[in-house]
Amino acid sequence: MLRFSQPLITRPLIALLLLGSATVAFAEDPKPAPDGPVRAFTGRDLFSLEAASDPQISPDGRAIAYVRMSNDIMTDKARPTIWLVDVASGGQSPLVAGPGSHKSPRWSPDGKRLAYVSATDGAPQLHVLWMADGTSAKITGLPDSPGAIAWSPDGRSIAYTMTVPDTDTKLGSAPDKPEGAKWAEPLTVIDKVTYRADGAGYLKPGFDHVFVVAADGGAPRQLTFGKFNDNGPLSWSADSRTILFSANRNADWELHPLNSEIFSVDVASGGIRALTSRNGPDEGAQMSPDGTKIAYLGFDDKERSYENAVLYVMNANGGSPRALTASLDRSIDAVKWAGNGALIVSYDDHGVKRVARVGLDGKMTTLATGLAGDAFDRPYTDGEFSVSKGGTVAYTGGDALNPADVYVAGGKDGRRLTRLNAGLLEGKAMAQVRKLPVTAPDGRAIDAWLVTPPGLAQGAKAPLILEIHGGPFAAYGPSFSTDYQLYAAAGYAVLYTNPRGSTSYGAEFANLIDKKYPADDYGDLMASVDAAIAAGVADPDNLFVTGGSGGGVLTAWIVGKTQRFKAAATQKPVIDWSSFVLTSDGSNFYTPYWFAKKPWEDHEGYWARSPLSLVGNVKTPTLVVVGSEDYRTPVSESEQYYTALKLQGIPTALVKVPGASHGGIAARPSQSAAKASAILAWFEKYRSAPTP
Repeated sequence: MLRFSQPLITRPLIALLLLGSATVAFAEDPKPAPDGPVRAFTGRDLFSLEAASDPQISPDGRAIAYVRMSNDIMTDKARPTIWLVDVASGGQSPLVAGPGSHKSPRWSPDGKRLAYVSATDGAPQLHVLWMADGTSAKITGLPDSPGAIAWSPDGRSIAYTMTVPDTDTKLGSAPDKPEGAKWAEPLTVIDKVTYRADGAGYLKPGFDHVFVVAADGGAPRQLTFGKFNDNGPLSWSADSRTILFSANRNADWELHPLNSEIFSVDVASGGIRALTSRNGPDEGAQMSPDGTKIAYLGFDDKERSYENAVLYVMNANGGSPRALTASLDRSIDAVKWAGNGALIVSYDDHGVKRVARVGLDGKMTTLATGLAGDAFDRPYTDGEFSVSKGGTVAYTGGDALNPADVYVAGGKDGRRLTRLNAGLLEGKAMAQVRKLPVTAPDGRAIDAWLVTPPGLAQGAKAPLILEIHGGPFAAYGPSFSTDYQLYAAAGYAVLYTNPRGSTSYGAEFANLIDKKYPADDYGDLMASVDAAIAAGVADPDNLFVTGGSGGGVLTAWIVGKTQRFKAAATQKPVIDWSSFVLTSDGSNFYTPYWFAKKPWEDHEGYWARSPLSLVGNVKTPTLVVVGSEDYRTPVSESEQYYTALKLQGIPTALVKVPGASHGGIAARPSQSAAKASAILAWFEKYRSAPTP
């Protein structure tokens, strides 16, 4: 958000960091509650929202285990539990829903057992549930959380990844401590390129490796070793003798993070063999059920800001790789086999996530659209799916008025199995969302969406908030957003867009900002505001702007270039690209992918793209918001901007979200609601009487 996320090709490269009179039918208008009038959506409602994630359909296609995300108002935290939905009837029941956190359900090949990860106290552990009688057993006692759970085809073993601690680097030592003395903590010596990570803080020494444990319990066995990170997803061969994983096991992996390969490890001997060898990332390997072919995702590294992840298939021994989606011009983000002759994939297209069937001849057939994820605050493209042995697809879907529910593919819009928020949202006055056609100054079509306050009279104008997505290589779509609903409930219209650089429109559109961000995306955003005014909704004398991460960058850039906005709120921005590149947790990525040279080799180029270079032009009252534990766009970036604005005499305030990382700034409901409230309060200070 600068979804500046870590370099996984499932979100190609790094993600830092929408009228004619047509209305998109995202959902039906809300109806009054049976026992009273329509009520406003409020910050307290964030505690009552629920969302479905990680839908895992059983091998026979009759049931779906999924993670039901809800919020505990007493602890102010998300509470994941595992539920089971009957595909035929839609009836559901809890499977694992006691105290603690329960997630990652995975069916055994015969569908008689369900593995999952559960944490009630201490580190999360791997459990297995016998479906016939509901008996559950903890089968590991691990020091850290297991990830990438994968059953062996014979049902006897479960593979997973886990961090293995390494020794700290030592330089010298303190004198001997007298018995009973209380001395300071010993020195910490850091010698890694990436020594801290957003959401994890300062990293303890260690590396992720592949393990295997018997499905009925016993001592786990480590299969991979070395000073490399071995990553999931994991996939077994048909004979249960080898496991596929991805890793960057090159000597210079710290400085070249995208050069990963597909490896196989022999379960008996631990022998490792590389199956790919190109310069670029190869990840997400999935073995076909008959064990003859491997599907995976990757691309040739051209050192550009963005590349599409392409679906490939190769022989099980690594031979004869061929691309199946090279002509799609969209990035594949997940892949699963449907039998031995076809694959099911997901990808984003024009701000909407789709699921499609891909034949081995490359022919594609869309199976589902409108996937949605379990994040509430902003409408990023997201969503997950799984496939039964017979090819039935389960997925999480939603729209602008409904968070993610469980669906099965079929028909025009799929079949909805759950309605997790019906009780909460029925009778709520929800803001409506419609598509807004926008033409950029250079003639390009830009997708934009307009959120209108509930009850806005025909022909009336509303103050407008331009809200900008992060990434910048990411995309918004017609999905549910609590921020927008709260802004609209306060009387504001909200405009959100996918300017150039956004994903889901092809590599050429994304790379229009390659090595020059921020750039012409500013023109796209201003054209979107002009379109909202021309549509008769936005009050031109009451314009406001905000955005997070990459959207924070553009907010600070905008107020340095124009005074048309009454007030602004830049959230977790990058202000000086030189300081950012050298303090962010992704420092090994930004050069050469976002900048051709290092900061000391091109100081003028970095400075010309830094919002701090424009701070002398700023006249707009600008709020600065950041998480106190942000290691993606570090807190120092926001602090620099706040101080610069203060020294310039510009009305400003610095809001820190305690304990929040870059990716977790809206993770706790109270903080998400409070952050939206703070931004609204700032805008209200500078909102003028409406234009007649």
